[in-house]
Amino acid sequence: MRTRLLISLSMIFAMGNFAMAQEDLQITSKDSIVESSWIVGIGFNAVDDSGNVFDGLFNISDEWNILPYPSRVSLGRYFKSGLGLEAIGSINKYKEGKIIDARVNLEESNYYALDARVTYDLNKIIGETAWFDPYVGVGAGYTEANNLGRGTYNAIVGFRTWFSDKWGLDFNSSGKWAMSQSDGATNHIQHAVGVVYQFGIEKGLSKRGEEKMELLAAIEKEKQRQADSIAEVNRQKEEALLAERLKKEKEAAELATAEKAAKDQREADLKNIQKQIEGLGKVYFKLNSSYLTSRDKELLDSLTEILMNHDSVVLEISAHTDARGTESYNQWLSEKRLERTLNYLEDKGVSSERLKGKAKGETELTNNCTDGVRCTEAEHQENRRSEFLIVEF
Repeated sequence: MRTRLLISLSMIFAMGNFAMAQEDLQITSKDSIVESSWIVGIGFNAVDDSGNVFDGLFNISDEWNILPYPSRVSLGRYFKSGLGLEAIGSINKYKEGKIIDARVNLEESNYYALDARVTYDLNKIIGETAWFDPYVGVGAGYTEANNLGRGTYNAIVGFRTWFSDKWGLDFNSSGKWAMSQSDGATNHIQHAVGVVYQFGIEKGLSKRGEEKMELLAAIEKEKQRQADSIAEVNRQKEEALLAERLKKEKEAAELATAEKAAKDQREADLKNIQKQIEGLGKVYFKLNSSYLTSRDKELLDSLTEILMNHDSVVLEISAHTDARGTESYNQWLSEKRLERTLNYLEDKGVSSERLKGKAKGETELTNNCTDGVRCTEAEHQENRRSEFLIVEF
């Protein structure tokens, strides 16, 4: 008898939950996505033909060639499969004083490019969204640059972000390799940003929308099944509710006591582990270096031992620089320091899922050694560090 009452009560609770779920599962415009369309775009392009792209990737002032007016147009057709075909035309100028092929350019020259590419929407892999579309692609084209014409093989990475079904922005970078370099034609990178407009749109339900439709049907079926049992449940629910309430009150008191004890123990364990980690000190780097010293490796070995002894700890590693140098350089340097610290721990057997990293450049100095302030080398050293903080336990 008691078992039947509990089962009936559970059915009532379940029906209430289904009703609430049905209200939350209404199909809305957010559950639809653009599956295919035409896209036309207009914007700006920047060409980096410095010859040392990866050493000065963001050296805009010396290496990027940009026109002050729209210099790129595109037209593409995008399909339900995630594939897209696009044609692009762009113009630019290699300006006097810019670095071209590792030399200072002495004479302004025109840049023209016609390209065709095939892209793939990465949302087909990572899951559809209505506002963010990352993509990769390959293509070919013809470019006249530095007074030399050449066919190119192209590799593209980029993303579009949408403000509505029709309007958005497109950001992308293309590596362009000359098909033949016998006449002196070189490789280069072309970055682009522009406004895009979608038309000829065909929409459909997103994966989330399809799941909602299936859940709505299941909820309706379950509600009908539960309605057939309501009469019996109503006759027996008072006794079951009383017994359940008393049981829950007792369980809640016991659970609260157990949870408090567990919480207190967990906080004590967390403080103890963090204290052990802080006792190791910090990894300090030499000026303009991301390499770990033998002392740093000994510290990280000790840190590895702590992490292996406490396999539920998730650690955040933040890498920093001093204020000398440009902000972009220091950001890059902190990323390298973070990479080497993470790689060392992973090589020692620490799972990458237990490590989170933040490269902070010169944004969090530990003292007042900012730009223009004279400091000793020891004071600058305090800022060239990697720090460790438990973020999950």
